[in-house]
Amino acid sequence: MTAPDYGQTFALWRGGALGPWRDYTRHAFVAGLGDGTLPRAAFLHYLTQDYVFLVHFARAWSLAVVKSETLAEMRVCAATVDALVNHEMALHIGVCAAHGIDEATLFATAEAAPNLAYTRYVLDAGLQGDFLDLMAALAPCVMGYGEIGLHLAQTCTPDTPYKDWIDTYAAPDYQAVCKSVGAMIDDAVTQRIGSLAASPRAARLQQRFTTATQLEVGFWQMGLDA
Repeated sequence: MTAPDYGQTFALWRGGALGPWRDYTRHAFVAGLGDGTLPRAAFLHYLTQDYVFLVHFARAWSLAVVKSETLAEMRVCAATVDALVNHEMALHIGVCAAHGIDEATLFATAEAAPNLAYTRYVLDAGLQGDFLDLMAALAPCVMGYGEIGLHLAQTCTPDTPYKDWIDTYAAPDYQAVCKSVGAMIDDAVTQRIGSLAASPRAARLQQRFTTATQLEVGFWQMGLDA
């Protein structure tokens, strides 16, 4: 799977987590989306959990607005909250509504343990650390879904029932979010610590990214095990 260009920092973090990143982006759940073999019950379980995940993810991006040091950072983070709340979550609402699950039921969904672990890890990264800690924990979800969406759009079975999901993350609007966030992270690194590779913080930030990637693997598995 070719890595799309989402900035230099993302490329470094991705390269430092190649094993977990491969497990994440090539998971059996992802393959099932592409070839249409993923059981519908597994997809709906994932989707209801992902709706709750996005609620907390939006809160984490809202925290990023608080942690921002420039107006440019605030704009990107605020735009990402808008993309999550007013666009990405609409996919979940529409698909679940077609299966008799309304938005109130989605919002009230009890979090599965892998969901709880992931969302609280990300929020803790922001509460305990600074803007870069939070970005390292947020990046695997944002960029990973962009990479997966592009790959599946090029390789999926034409009649897969998950084409709408794939198209959401392969779409130019979502790809623009990935590139915007990647450029913002590059600027934030330069502004705060200069060269990431030469910084004593490099190992900690890499661990944030790698751990979040491993939690993404657990999230897919949670859906597959439904």
